[in-house]
Amino acid sequence: MPAGIDLTAVVAEQPYPLIFATVSGAHLYGFPSTDSDVDLRGVHLLPVEEVIGLTPPTETRTVMADRDGVELDLVTHDLRKFVRLMQGRNGYVLEQLLSPLVVRTTAVHAALVELAPLVLTRHHAHHYRGFAATQRRLFGTSGELKPLLYTFRALLTGIHLMRTGRVVAHLPSLLEAEAAPAYLADLIAAKRSAEHGALGDLVAAPVLARDLADLTARLDQAHHDTRLPPQPAGAAQLNDLVVAARLADSAR
Repeated sequence: MPAGIDLTAVVAEQPYPLIFATVSGAHLYGFPSTDSDVDLRGVHLLPVEEVIGLTPPTETRTVMADRDGVELDLVTHDLRKFVRLMQGRNGYVLEQLLSPLVVRTTAVHAALVELAPLVLTRHHAHHYRGFAATQRRLFGTSGELKPLLYTFRALLTGIHLMRTGRVVAHLPSLLEAEAAPAYLADLIAAKRSAEHGALGDLVAAPVLARDLADLTARLDQAHHDTRLPPQPAGAAQLNDLVVAARLADSAR
């Protein structure tokens, strides 16, 4: 968990009750630097009067602030929007939901976690392949370790998900579970010491290109071979959960 900031106090200050709040970003991925910002993600619950009226509700709240010398980025979605995102091929929101770095949890959070396996599909491979491609382009522009590690992390998360049906976002754990270049441990150590450090001569460009191509091909093969279904399930259960949570909140 990030040090130097009281995240429970941040959660308590929010205007709507939070169903859950977890830490995402580099801390979740296992390579935060000493000056990394804190990415806090979660789900809030809008009051009934804001969702049943004629004015469309604002379903996403974003707060950026400096807290105790640490840059904080807080993004939360209303429960209904978050569940809609869950039902798409959105690996990012599932990583937030399943993050082990929990700042705030509730019974509804636990129920969402229990239902999460039902929404996993083979098409989540597209999410991770696309995210990796975007981060690789950023690395090509900046030469920084951060987008390069994001690229490796996305590819390995996608491979592991297709093989096992489990969402694992922590890169050091993925290095133990999946075959990966040995130099990644050194890149993680270098990134932890400098948020915007460059790759420099840590890995030769041809080696890097070869290994990224190999991981991309492995993700494509895992996508082809996976036993994950083509369509998500659990729509009725998720709908009932959203309705029950809203009704329970309105009764208080």
